[in-house]
Amino acid sequence: MAQNGLVPLMPHATAAWLVDNTALSFTQIAEFCGLHILEVQAMADDMTGTKYTGRDPVRAGELAMEEIEKGQADPDYDLKISKGPDQVRRTKGPRYTPVSKRSDKPDGIAWLLRNHTEISDGAICKLIGTTRNTIAAIRDRSHWNIAEIQAKDPVTLGLCSQRELDAIVARIAKKAGLVDTVADDTRFAGDREALIEQLRAERDENKRLAEEVLTGETETPAVALTAETLFKKQPDA
Repeated sequence: MAQNGLVPLMPHATAAWLVDNTALSFTQIAEFCGLHILEVQAMADDMTGTKYTGRDPVRAGELAMEEIEKGQADPDYDLKISKGPDQVRRTKGPRYTPVSKRSDKPDGIAWLLRNHTEISDGAICKLIGTTRNTIAAIRDRSHWNIAEIQAKDPVTLGLCSQRELDAIVARIAKKAGLVDTVADDTRFAGDREALIEQLRAERDENKRLAEEVLTGETETPAVALTAETLFKKQPDA
């Protein structure tokens, strides 16, 4: 089994090189490369459908020559990989968008320009991976396909996530000093609680009256019991 789940960057090509250039056992090669032993055997017997060009793991820095020597001396020795393959890191630049989604970008840009005028062109570029020229063309309606552009939510189109959009809007609002104070306003807290209690009391009273009518404990009111009449607020005495 591959050590810590790490395997060479090109396991089949690496296995082919080890088969041709070392005396390691098929088991050792298979475990080091994360392959099945039958795959390695097929390479050695030229029975694979694809002929792999060998890749030297020593030159690639994935396997030390000392490890190969230890493995050749002891068939039960487990080869230790020197490092895992380098991870691909996203470089600076426009956000990558799948080809199938690129035709939706103008619709997403139009939606942002209409619904979030506070978002800068630079932020839109990063959010859905476009250019300032495209944004400007859609804004002044000089885009070559402006007649076919329909404003659509970029989240629905799959151009960005709701979390990313919300984060940008929140960051801009915070930078502009737009703080929502409504939730923290307690001036009407007492009135609000009193109103809630009043509505609960009225609901409970109406429910009690309805149950009495249904069980025959009181006379049926002249007015038919409906959702509208049952929960209609009674006039003050």
